[in-house]
Formats: sequence, structure tokens, C-alpha cells
Amino acid sequence: MLIASLRNRVRVIFNIRQKRKPARRTGKPAIGTFVVRDDVRLTTVAGMSDELWRWLLEQGWREVRFQHDRRRYRDIPAVWVTRLVDAAPDMYARILAAAVARAAQRPSLRVINAPGAPSKAKASTARPGVSARK
Repeated sequence: MLIASLRNRVRVIFNIRQKRKPARRTGKPAIGTFVVRDDVRLTTVAGMSDELWRWLLEQGWREVRFQHDRRRYRDIPAVWVTRLVDAAPDMYARILAAAVARAAQRPSLRVINAPGAPSKAKASTARPGVSARK
């Protein structure tokens, strides 16, 4: 583990890392699937045509195929994804450019206890008739 960590740091320092090859082209993803290009991500919605999906593939968009993706993405708002789905094919590029310009990084939801907020541990979750430990 330590050796792998050191090896990764050396690769970063000397810029030895190789860029990943783009994922292979796939069929149209299911509703709610994440689709990414570089650091931008969108969530597929109902109504996405095969034509729009082929166009997105040509632009370099690919479905995220692994569950625990730790990369940080800027998310395209759902309103803009819907506009893209409803658009005519000649408007795809213009709408996608506007959507990417409005993409924002989601705030982290890993806040456990904010200062001044009541702790969840103090909440009564004990079963009736069973005393809580202190």
C-alpha cells in the first residue's frame, strides 16, 4: 500500500501518468444514468432520442460504467438537460455549450455535525422498555 502510494506520487510529480483511453461506445443508457465528458456530467432523462445519444457519443460523452467513481464533476442542471432533449438536432451544440457553461460542482454532502446543530447520537432511538447507554 505504501509502495503503491509512493509510486503514484512519483508518477504525478514527473507527469508520467498516461491519459485513459475513452470508454467504448455503448447503447443508449437508462434513465437516471450519469454520462460524462472530461469534468462535466449530466443525468439522462426520459425522452432522450437515439439521435441525440449518437450525437453525444460523437462529442465524446460516455456512460459512467463503474459504481464508486471518486472523480469530481460539474453537473449540468436538469433544466438544461431537458432543453437539450426537447431541442431540434441543429440546436444541440448551442444548447449543450450553454448547459456546460452553467454546470456547477455539487457541494459535498459529507457534513456529519455542523457547529451548533444537535447531534444525531443524542436522539432517542432506543426501543421501548430498553434503557439507553450513556
